[in-house]
Amino acid sequence: MTSSGTKQNLFNRVWDEHTVGTLPSWQTQLFIGQHLIHEVTSPQAFQMLRDRGLKVMFPERTMATVDHIIPTLNQARPFVDSLAEEMMSAIEKNCRDFGIILLNLSDKRQGIVHVVGPELGITQPGITLACGDSHTSTHGAFGCIAFGIGTSQVADVLASQTMALGRPKVRRVGVNGRLAPGVYAKDVTLHVIRKLGVQGGVGFAYEYAGEVFDRMSMEERMTVCNMSIEGGARCGYINPDQTTVDYLRGRSFVPQGAAFEKAAKWWLGLASGPEATFDDRVEFDGSAIEPTVTWGINPAQSVGVNERIPTASSFPRDEQAGIREALTFMDFQENQPIKGTKINVAFIGSCTNSRISDLREAAKVAKGHKVAPNVRALVVPGSQNIREQAEKEGLNEIFTAAGFEWRGAGCSMCLAMNPDKLVGREICASSSNRNFKGRQGSPTGRTLLMSPAMVAAAAISGAVADVREILS
Repeated sequence: MTSSGTKQNLFNRVWDEHTVGTLPSWQTQLFIGQHLIHEVTSPQAFQMLRDRGLKVMFPERTMATVDHIIPTLNQARPFVDSLAEEMMSAIEKNCRDFGIILLNLSDKRQGIVHVVGPELGITQPGITLACGDSHTSTHGAFGCIAFGIGTSQVADVLASQTMALGRPKVRRVGVNGRLAPGVYAKDVTLHVIRKLGVQGGVGFAYEYAGEVFDRMSMEERMTVCNMSIEGGARCGYINPDQTTVDYLRGRSFVPQGAAFEKAAKWWLGLASGPEATFDDRVEFDGSAIEPTVTWGINPAQSVGVNERIPTASSFPRDEQAGIREALTFMDFQENQPIKGTKINVAFIGSCTNSRISDLREAAKVAKGHKVAPNVRALVVPGSQNIREQAEKEGLNEIFTAAGFEWRGAGCSMCLAMNPDKLVGREICASSSNRNFKGRQGSPTGRTLLMSPAMVAAAAISGAVADVREILS
């Protein structure tokens, strides 16, 4: 990767370049270059502006989409869910009143906020980016600083294009070696979270570096950065390189022609050089990672597909109560194999794994097979553009022939703020990012996180399976 030739890492360089000043609280007043909003966390923020008689300072630096509450089947208006319809009407009015571009359902660019930002070239190296959604860390795959923020901070950014933040430390997370066939970016990020813990990244930004990330596509890098927040990190990023430049070339919101070449040279120069300093470093061997499946109620509670669920006594004493809680909720036993666990639902989608490459890998597994009896299987593209591309490639036909439901773009069953929900004690093999209690719509529903290819393998097997056995 191209070096900036300094001991300053990318994170601190971008932070310093966007610092407006230091507040009495010793927090930084940070300029936010790009703001993304959606229908769930923005209504209250706009009301805060109205209550104070404020305008949006730079409406051209905010882009809105609709994703969380969007039905993936019947999208006729008004929505059946009155609260969803209320949120849709609110964002439509707010964007009209404040002069913000809205990617509505009628706009072919609509999709999940962390999918469409990169897809359109809104996300670029060296910028600061904020969104009222915890998985904003996704955008760090491009070498930018991307923060998930709360509703009051959304209001701050709308009104001032700045926000107050304490500077985190920076940890370099190195993964070297070569991933084995059937091991994907999702397995890498689940492995890192398992080893460092869901609180391991608190107070840190993660710089992902090493041979494994260097070889990843931009879509794979987005998967890794997406789940930084699940490891407790404030954000995660990967240094821009030629892969980054090639992905961005020609996209709608990037400079064109000579201006693009000038921007690309600057982007490459942002990367942390070999002399860059970090507050902490950790290293992992990519060749030791196998397809990974969560067994518990947070993303760190995972095992390799051929491992057994651990015993509570194998954890530090202060973690054992949480392990027992997870085992009880999931109705699993210590030393139980995760492979062979029966599932009821298979979900391929979410801002973690709904991009075209995810769908291609899952389709490779599904092709020529049938979804197991009594398994409900959904494939939900991350954007209307991805849906169209998948249909051009015939991926939808592969999925539907196998017995998957082919849906419209949206967040769907990732967080179930829409009709796509688990029922009762159903177990879901999911390519999403969170396996918390109640996350997928049922207070007693259970979630097993894994890669899209592993979800497809589970769907056709009717149980957790090793995707490598199907691919071979």
